[in-house]
Amino acid sequence: MNSQSWKKLIITLFRVAIGWHFLYEGLAKLWTVNWTATGFLANATGPVAGFYHWMASSEGLMNIIDPVNIAALILIGIALFLGVAIRYAAIGGIALLMLYYFAYPPFGGSLFAPAEGSLFLVNKNLIEAIALLGILLMKEKGYGIYALPWFQLKKKADEEQVPVNPQFANSRREALKNLATLPALGIIGLGAFRESQEFGVDTLSGATIQVGGADISQLKGALPKGKLGKHEISRLVFGGNLIGGWAHSRDLIYVPSLFRAYNTEKKIFETLMLAEKAGIDTINIGFPTMETMVKYRKLTGSNIKVIVQVHPDMENNDYFVNLDKAVDMGMDIIQVQGNWCDWLVRDNRLDVIDKMLERIRSHGLTAGLASHTVDALIACEEQGIIPDYYMKTMHHDQYWSAHPMENRFPFEVDGKKHLDHNRFHDNCFCLFPDRTVEFVQRAKVPVMGFKVLAAGAITPEDGFKWAFENGADFICVGMFDFQVVNDVNITIDVLNNLKNRKRDWVA
Repeated sequence: MNSQSWKKLIITLFRVAIGWHFLYEGLAKLWTVNWTATGFLANATGPVAGFYHWMASSEGLMNIIDPVNIAALILIGIALFLGVAIRYAAIGGIALLMLYYFAYPPFGGSLFAPAEGSLFLVNKNLIEAIALLGILLMKEKGYGIYALPWFQLKKKADEEQVPVNPQFANSRREALKNLATLPALGIIGLGAFRESQEFGVDTLSGATIQVGGADISQLKGALPKGKLGKHEISRLVFGGNLIGGWAHSRDLIYVPSLFRAYNTEKKIFETLMLAEKAGIDTINIGFPTMETMVKYRKLTGSNIKVIVQVHPDMENNDYFVNLDKAVDMGMDIIQVQGNWCDWLVRDNRLDVIDKMLERIRSHGLTAGLASHTVDALIACEEQGIIPDYYMKTMHHDQYWSAHPMENRFPFEVDGKKHLDHNRFHDNCFCLFPDRTVEFVQRAKVPVMGFKVLAAGAITPEDGFKWAFENGADFICVGMFDFQVVNDVNITIDVLNNLKNRKRDWVA
């Protein structure tokens, strides 16, 4: 194969790869029931966000935009893949990609901790648009239908001064090369269709995301905010347990699997976009959920702040391995995980907690310390180990499944689950509410209450009020999409009518 043939082959592969991306994007949306770009447009950011919001606000306009978007993706993809009308496809592709780019432009965020695939000023949409510009400007377009004799002869008729290249007019072998993308498209398309039939369609590939859920028109107002370190965040923080599948469902063993089945990646992203629209601007997640949040921020252009819980690797005496990974992945706030704080205090390893907090601060980040058992925080306080904020389980025990006070023991949360109904069995997370309230009242740093609903045993109206009245500056609550608007409204109502709070707002 000579150099010219290699050049044509490389350009063909390059063009076909971009074409397949466009085509798959279009088919994914076509095969998704009730797909719409409304959520993508309604949550747009950047200097021209108003234009996208205007489009999303009109149902009639969206009835035009959605099918046009799908058709454009499919037609551009087919044209690039097969090599027909390449110039027009390239121009249309560039225009479409730049519309996606300016909907969530990578102009903000941390310059030195970018999300994968979305660096400062540059993201995959811009890179692919530049690639299409190269295809548009290059004289050589690779193999494709455009080079078949019929197209060449038609071109000659249109442009009489340009002779037909005999290489295309007379070579059967060359014609077969130019037709090679036809069976390739059929094979790849058939594979994608079969995969979609078996596994469903990943509608998060690329630039548009479907958003459903509760009606946000019922929102009562703006969600109040407070200061956590250098960050101003909503007083209602999105909890990560439900999207991570940690249900704390007592002896209902099917519930964690049910949570994971409901909260697919697509549903998680829909829920987070709804939460942000409702005013929740921060999420607290477990370490395993970190990559999901990086992907979410990359795909949507979201500015949601992420608090991540980290733990040491005690087996290898590496206290910072997870902490440093969280820093590298651009997390905004880092806290020592609650169960690990309890275990380290229980095992008299407070030095590890101290070192982890200092390591977080050395990166210029806000350092939190979480705990289920108030004894752990008291022990740290006595040793002068004070974080930038506490995160403490905060709920009362006036619910049916709470086991008797006399049978509660420090550090038993995340421990053995007893079959005795009067002992701990994943059912009580703030073991000593009175001692917790006493500790929170004297805390000099902000306090974020979590498990305020005792994993679903307490109503939001009751749990939110109890936590805020007893000193919490923020509450962290796991929510499904259909609960988001109600939880935001309840938080607004509680904070507007809070009468029995004694502790000053620290944040």
